[in-house]
Order: sequence, then structure tokens, then C-alpha cells
Amino acid sequence: MERAIFYIILGYLSGSVLFARLGERLFRRRDAIEESPDQNPGTFNAFRYGGFWCGVFTLCGDLLKGLLPVGLYLAGSDVLPWNDPWLSLVMAAPVLGHILPVFYRFRGGKGIATTFGCLLGLLPEFRPVAIFAAFFLLFTLVLQITPNYHRTLVTYLCTLFAMYLICGSTAVSAGFLLITGMVYVRLLTSQEEKEKMKVKVKLLWRR
Repeated sequence: MERAIFYIILGYLSGSVLFARLGERLFRRRDAIEESPDQNPGTFNAFRYGGFWCGVFTLCGDLLKGLLPVGLYLAGSDVLPWNDPWLSLVMAAPVLGHILPVFYRFRGGKGIATTFGCLLGLLPEFRPVAIFAAFFLLFTLVLQITPNYHRTLVTYLCTLFAMYLICGSTAVSAGFLLITGMVYVRLLTSQEEKEKMKVKVKLLWRR
């Protein structure tokens, strides 16, 4: 129990480090995130408004702050990890930190890249991250949902149901349920303009 609580706290604190904000300073792109419409300190805005290297720095940082706490917790676990009820909280902690960062007055991002990092921390169990990536690609490249706000909502919901049906791990499914709930609350309460959802089918073999 003490070990699980340690990694939950570690995950939350690591999640609270906003690499997009650090990237602004490191690459001298002061207030780059503030230029974006939603002012979200995430990977997309880091690339678009901070530049390529700021985006790469943010992406790597946001992935690692989810991957490391989950991966380290599983690596030292004495019980069968997929039946460990604490795993769901360890998974959710970095995303909570990113959304409500203690170091930035609880004003954080949406947690998408950090979610990928948490799921990568489950490797060699690859199905959770593969399912999440597959739905993001599906709704980006084939059944295109715009804007990104709606695409994110649909992706998380579909991933949640697929993970429950395919993965067979109560702890992992519960962890992603917590993550989905936090991301939904973050998006639904955001002040960004919410345009009407549009869906377009794009056939990849056609130009």
C-alpha cells in the first residue's frame, strides 16, 4: 500500500510538470502558448506556436511523465499487475497532475500525450496503447471528426469500451475510466469555443 501511494504521489507530481511551459523558456518562445485560442499547454500548441523543437521537447516530456511512474510501479510489483487495484490510481495520477498541476495553480492541459505515456508504461502489454492510437488514427485519417475537441471526446469513449472488451484487465480498464472521466471534465468545462462536430469519410486510396 505504501509503495502504491508513493507512485501515485510521484505520478501526480510528475504530471504537474508542464513541459510546454518549460519549453517556452528553454527555446525562448515566451508566452507562445498564450497565443493559441484555447491556451492549452499541450503538445499540439507547443508544436504550432512554440516551434518544432519546443514541440518535440513537450511531447517527450509529456510521454515520459506518464510512462515512468506506471512503468516503475509495474516493474517492482510483487503481485500480478493486471489484478492490482492500485494500478488504476497509479495510471490516473499523471493525467490528474497534467490537468490540475500543483506547480501552475491547477491550470493545466488536456492530458492526451500524458495518457499515451501512461499506456506505454504498461508495456509489454501493448493492447491498451494500440487501441488508443488506432482510434485516434481512425478519427483523424479515415472517419475524420473535427474539430479536435469532439475527436478527443469520441476517441476516449470508444477506447474505453474497446479496452473493456479486449484487454481483460479490470485494473487497466478502471484506470482508463478514471482518465476518461478527468479528460471529459477538463474538456466540457473549458472556455474554448466549441464548434459543431463535423464527420467526413476520407478514403486513403483516393487523392
